[in-house]
Order: sequence, then C-alpha cells, then structure tokens
Amino acid sequence: MEIKRKILVFFFISHNLIVPLYPDYYKNMAQKKHFHRHYDVPGRPLYWIIIAYLIIGWFYPIIGLLAVICMVGPIMTSIWKGRWWCGNVCPRGNMYDRLLSEYSHHRDIPKFVRTFGFRLFMVFFIFTMFGIQLSQARWSEGGYALWSDIGRVFWTIILLTTIVGVTLSFIYAPRTWCSFCPMGTISHWVAPKKAPLPKPFTNIHVSSQCEMKCKMCARVCPMQLMPYEARGQEIGYLNTDCLKCGKCTKACPTKIMELRSEGH
Repeated sequence: MEIKRKILVFFFISHNLIVPLYPDYYKNMAQKKHFHRHYDVPGRPLYWIIIAYLIIGWFYPIIGLLAVICMVGPIMTSIWKGRWWCGNVCPRGNMYDRLLSEYSHHRDIPKFVRTFGFRLFMVFFIFTMFGIQLSQARWSEGGYALWSDIGRVFWTIILLTTIVGVTLSFIYAPRTWCSFCPMGTISHWVAPKKAPLPKPFTNIHVSSQCEMKCKMCARVCPMQLMPYEARGQEIGYLNTDCLKCGKCTKACPTKIMELRSEGH
C-alpha cells in the first residue's frame, strides 16, 4: 500500500502543482513546431492490454507474472527479426504510438539516453531494483502468497516504468523510453547487425532513386531514426533500434521504400 500511496502522490503533485506553476512553458511547448511529427497508420489497438494489466494487477498482483511475456518475447524474437516485437507487439509501445503520439510535442530525444553507457546503466539499475524487491517476497510461505508477491514485483516495475515512459512522452517524444528500455536495449544488442541476415529478418529497403530531400521517413519514425541513409544499399537499413513498424514506408511520398523480409 505504501508504494501505491507514493504513486498517487506523484500524480497529484506533477499534474496539480508543477504544471500550473509553469503555464507559459507548457503553452509555448505546445505551439512550437518540431521536425518530428505524429503519423497515424491503421493497426491493432493493443494498448488496452497494458491498461487492463495495470488495473487488474492492482487488485490481483499475481497477474503481474504476465509481464514475463513482454520481457522474454522481444529478446527472443530480436535474434532473427530485430526489434520487430517493440514496433508490432508491445502493448506499451502501441500505447505510445496510438494514444500519446497525437498529444506529444515530438521534441528531439536526448542523445545521451541512446549511449551505450546510459543504456547499460539502465539495464543494471532495473534488474537490481527487480532483485531487491524479489528478496522481500514471502519465499518461506510458498504457494499463492509467494507467486502473488513475485507478480507484484513485476507489476510494480511495469507501473513505474510506464509512468516514466508516459512522462517522457509529453516532455520529449512518445518513444523516448523505448530508446533506453532495458528489454529494448538487450534486443538492440542481440539483433542482427550484418550479412548474412536470417530469412525472417524484416528490413527497410530504400531505392537509389531517393533524393533525401523531404526526409519524411525520418519525420515520422517513432525512434527518430534516418532510414533514408540506407539509400541504394542492397542490405537495407540495419540500425538495430529500428522497430520495423513501417511508418516510413507509408509516409514516403514517392513510395520508393519498402519493408520486406530477407526471405523475399
């Protein structure tokens, strides 16, 4: 209950105290135009999964164990598909793209959060916090009580990181958290980086006809990458933070970009 109380206090302070103190700042942020922008594409509304998870997990902590799926899934699939999971399956990422992107200021994601050192720190930090909380579970009791405690640990980590992710969505860009998410970082590390690529690997291919003038692909990229840099390259765009969402291919005005697997 103490953790829940702190979370509620955090929401109250941030929304009802900090924002009113700087109304002009937030007004100017809303009016300022940035290079990056929201781009809506048809797709599945998976964000209800993270919302339902957080609500149900509040009352039934054992539900928190489901988080294991979104911790193991992206890492396993990245071995042969890159960060495809993050851009197509992750419910929280879906929430950033479909619910928060329209209201975000789309400011530049800070460069330091993409550095190896910071991402490594976040991996160790999150897993250390995870281990500390697990040590407080009722291991001696076993049974439902133990699994409920473990589930609460997962749920708490997901809740707190979601709060951080949502906050950063409004301060910077929707996918700011995804730039240093521990699971995304590990996926980034194990994703294929050079040929030969696995047949299931999905990649952005840019025609040599691209003149790199409009940079629309970079404008709509949730991770603020620059797919046009792969112009004319047979191997395609190999940035390991590419989410394979395909927004760049749909936004390209000349339609000379495509998202395809190596098996085709």
